[in-house]
Amino acid sequence: MLVSKSSQRLGVAYGLGAYITWGLLTIYWKFLKQFNAFELIGWRITTSSIILLAVIIYTKKLRNLLTSLRDSKLRLRIVLASVLLSINWTTYVWAVVHENVIETALGYFISPLLTMIIGFIVLREPMRSAHRLVIALAAIAVAILTYAYGRPPYLALIIAISWSIYGYLKKQVPLSSLESLTSEVFALLIPAIGILVWGFNRADSVPNNASTIQWVFVLFTGLMTAVPLLLFGAASRRVRLSLLGPLQYLVPTFNFFLGWLAYNEKLDATRLVGFAFVWLGLIILVADSLRASKNN
Repeated sequence: MLVSKSSQRLGVAYGLGAYITWGLLTIYWKFLKQFNAFELIGWRITTSSIILLAVIIYTKKLRNLLTSLRDSKLRLRIVLASVLLSINWTTYVWAVVHENVIETALGYFISPLLTMIIGFIVLREPMRSAHRLVIALAAIAVAILTYAYGRPPYLALIIAISWSIYGYLKKQVPLSSLESLTSEVFALLIPAIGILVWGFNRADSVPNNASTIQWVFVLFTGLMTAVPLLLFGAASRRVRLSLLGPLQYLVPTFNFFLGWLAYNEKLDATRLVGFAFVWLGLIILVADSLRASKNN
């Protein structure tokens, strides 16, 4: 399908809007750092459910979604994907509100490398020499950062592993990104409401402690979840994924510089060397992917 240059430019703008919004979400969650991360995710899921239901009704995709969910195997995949999504979201928010923004950046830098490894192990995709080098560089990076942190970078690894497996499961779900996320969020709605009910009994909860502006931020978490998704969906219809793919690294790049420069998190020479090995691996991976796409 041919796409006009003006449509492609609009698609790039949508893509940048999506990734910049995702990158700046760290500032958003940081503003709510006094609240429990699990409670914040409960609010995010609940408000997202309202927004996504409205969007899916407006786009007349509700009937298709309900018809698709009659498949028990599809429902199982969605439940598994929703569990991984909740782990990813909660770990990310917990890390942000507990002064570990740089480690979230590491997680999202590592996740494309883990996605590649899943492709080799699970999908039996062919492995080239460049891939072996990238895997070795990632292993060296984790070893260096384990030494630098005095522990394995477990927050980054949880973020990377949950996101990579989530991405793999999404490939097994024959739904659009909007339909898929809507079903995943609704699968988590009952536990999310349970968390909110639990929060009403806590003195430091959102209902008992939030200011007016904090309430606005909490209630808009659903909108902040849906907007970049819709922007990305619009971009993917207009721009090649080979162009959109490298843009994904804007998100951890934002987090890296926010953690380092805005929130003054520790970044000594050893940690920087560990990140450098990850960045080198990503550069090799992107260059190899571009070369392979030109040859095909």
